[in-house]
Amino acid sequence: MTTPARILLVEDDETIRDAVATALTAEGFTVGALPDGRAFVGELASFMPDLVVLDWMLPGASGIQLAATARTTTDCGVLMLTARDEVDDRLRGFSEGIDDYLVKPFAMAELIARVTAVLRRRGRIPAVIEVADLVIDVDGARSRRADAALELTATEFRLLSFLAESRGRTLSKGQILTQVWGYDDVDPNVVEVHLSSLRRKMEANGPRLIHTVRGIGYRLSA
Repeated sequence: MTTPARILLVEDDETIRDAVATALTAEGFTVGALPDGRAFVGELASFMPDLVVLDWMLPGASGIQLAATARTTTDCGVLMLTARDEVDDRLRGFSEGIDDYLVKPFAMAELIARVTAVLRRRGRIPAVIEVADLVIDVDGARSRRADAALELTATEFRLLSFLAESRGRTLSKGQILTQVWGYDDVDPNVVEVHLSSLRRKMEANGPRLIHTVRGIGYRLSA
C-alpha cells in the first residue's frame, strides 16, 4: 500500500468515536471523524475516504441514510456500527450497499479486522501479509515459511490470518473466537488446541512467531 487507506468515522458517542479513531490511527490509517451527518457530504468530497464507518443511530440523518449518500456519490466501502442485530435490519443494510456490520459492544481487534477485510476486498490493502519469513496469501488461502508451504486446515488458516493482520497486538481468546469462529460462547480451550497445532506446523520451518501473553492472550510478532 503506497499511501494509507483513508477512513471517515461518523459516531455521536464521543468516547466510542475517540477510541475508534485512536485505534485506527495506530494501525496506520488516515482517519477523519464526525459527530453526526451534518458535514458528511462535504467531508466525502474533501477527505475522499476509502471507507466510511457509520453508527446506525445518529442524530439527524441515520447511518443508513448516510450510507446511501456515500454509495451514490463515491465508491468507498461502508462498515456499519450498530446495536441492532435483527436479521431484517441487516438485510435492509445490505440492500443499501453496506459491506459489513459490527454489533455493539465490540472488541477493537474485531473492528480492525473487519475494516481490514473490507479494504482488502476493495483493493486498498494488499492480499499478501508478510511477517519475518512468514508469507500469507489471503485470497489464495496459502501460506509459507522460509519458502516451505504450510499445510493448514481452513480454521488454522483463518486463525493465522487474523493473528497476522493483528500482528504486534495481544488478542484474547474471546476476540479470537469471535473473529475466527464467529462466536465466543464455546469452550475457549478450542483456541489452545488449534494454536498448538498451528505452532507445530509453523515452528517446523522457523523460530516461534506466535507468543503466549500469560493471563491475556496471544500475539504474533517477529
